[in-house]
Amino acid sequence: MQPFTIGRLAAATGVNLETVRYYERIELMPSPARTANGRRAYEDGHIRRLAFIRRARELGFSIEQIRALLSLAEPSRASCAEVREIAQAHLDEVRAKLADLARLENILAETASRCSGDPAPSCPVLDMLAASNGAPINQSAKIDHRIKSI
Repeated sequence: MQPFTIGRLAAATGVNLETVRYYERIELMPSPARTANGRRAYEDGHIRRLAFIRRARELGFSIEQIRALLSLAEPSRASCAEVREIAQAHLDEVRAKLADLARLENILAETASRCSGDPAPSCPVLDMLAASNGAPINQSAKIDHRIKSI
């Protein structure tokens, strides 16, 4: 099998070329072998790993969560219980963000419905934005974002 160039790896996985380099710099992707002229030479394992990373990022997992999941995906480390713990923590974060968005939607819908749209010295939307005594909308900041060390 012919090794892949970084361009072919990026195209095969739908990941930006600079993102591939970034993942290598932060050691999320293993460094590939180099050809005699110094070009990166990727193998099938790189494609599988990068596709895993891309999908995990699409699902919103953090880099550190992905690092932990990759570690747990190793045959000698497979632990569904630990993977479930990471996935559950991420699900809790997603649900908190959804709740924040629902609160935001309600606040904006209520405020916008009070706005007549007429030229007036007072506007409920601008008044709401200028108010400094409103309760914070973002409740997800209270979630503990740490993951269990592996």
